[in-house]
Amino acid sequence: MDRPYGSPWLWVRIALVGFVVAWILGPAALRDAVPIVIVFLVALGLEVQFLVSALRGGTVRTPDRTPQQIDRDRYGFGIDEPDEDADEVDPWPEHVEQEPARPLRNFTVGAGIIAVLVLLVVALDGRSGWSSLSGERKTEAVARFSREASRIAEKRVDIRCDESRDYVGAVQHADGVATVGGELAILTPEVCFRLYRLAFAGEVAGSQTGRAVAVLAHEAWHLHGEADESVAECYALQTGVDLGRRLGLGDGRARQLMRQQLVENELRGVDTLAYRVGPECHDGGALDLDPGRTTFP
Repeated sequence: MDRPYGSPWLWVRIALVGFVVAWILGPAALRDAVPIVIVFLVALGLEVQFLVSALRGGTVRTPDRTPQQIDRDRYGFGIDEPDEDADEVDPWPEHVEQEPARPLRNFTVGAGIIAVLVLLVVALDGRSGWSSLSGERKTEAVARFSREASRIAEKRVDIRCDESRDYVGAVQHADGVATVGGELAILTPEVCFRLYRLAFAGEVAGSQTGRAVAVLAHEAWHLHGEADESVAECYALQTGVDLGRRLGLGDGRARQLMRQQLVENELRGVDTLAYRVGPECHDGGALDLDPGRTTFP
């Protein structure tokens, strides 16, 4: 029996809507890891596939759920003899031929759903996150980030937020990038927005805020001249405590977030092995920036 176009796609549509809602309302890590355009392209591809399958499938037949002939002969079901002058009509047809499925209509509905979701994502993305800030606010925030990075790099450096995602993000598998010993570091819009919300609104989003502080410090250490990712990360978690305080965190909260980042560093996958701190990154270890202090980081 041919499947009518739309039955399998119904669940795909439901899953698509659910994922888009999760992408919009969920953690920034999900938005950074999964470019939404890929989701929409897959959905559109499935629409085309179902359309082609439906056009090739022909008419749709439904199963015969009427009494079988043997049951009619045995039990009769009260069927009267047909009038000899009337056209002969079988009161129990063996199968029912449905009208051909309407694949073009279903395809239009599916494409319409995708279009609405695209508009929803564009509208909400423009009203939230880094892109929702005015140019004046962005300039003020970037200047603040640059001053903080300059303190760590011990020279004047600049921080930029990669709104076009040409340098950082899901494709490059990086929250930030910087030239070792250079004067420019580029961060993802998500990191910039978390830093902005901390420095200008006093908002702390748990691990996301801690990660944003650590990323800024990490890239600043690259600008300072440190090439090793593991060493830069160890230094970043230590200087991230003071950086977090300057951006608005309390001392205990800043230290707690950096310790959380140290724990999460050990739990990251194989894709980030280069960033995993080594055994010398501990209190009194070779990478301890302040051996006289008993707290670490």
